[in-house]
Amino acid sequence: MLPRTLAFPLLVALRPDLMKKIEAIIKPFKIEEVKDALAEVGIEGMTVTEVKGFGRQKGHTEIYRGSEYTLDFLPKIKIEVVVPTDRANAAVDAVIRSARTGKIGDGKIFVTAIEHAVRIRTEESGEQAI
Repeated sequence: MLPRTLAFPLLVALRPDLMKKIEAIIKPFKIEEVKDALAEVGIEGMTVTEVKGFGRQKGHTEIYRGSEYTLDFLPKIKIEVVVPTDRANAAVDAVIRSARTGKIGDGKIFVTAIEHAVRIRTEESGEQAI
């Protein structure tokens, strides 16, 4: 094993772009379907965050106790998964298939390259860490 000070720069230099991070912003009621669809393609770990935001729909108007008010930021769920590059397309397809309602506000998916990952407990790195 390489000394810790050398392992990270050498790994990045030899094997860049090993993994992809997929961030999906979806409607809250779709979380279970997306989780199950990702599990079907072998994605087991994920981070889920409750977020608020708006896109083209720019919020909506509601009536509460006779008063009308605008909700500028709508509740959404952000799912983050890191996968080997060769499994990224399957993960994105699973999210699209399970999160789509066909209506405005279905969400977005962002895919970015991950240079390095380390599991803190065991110090495993790269794909072994995910």
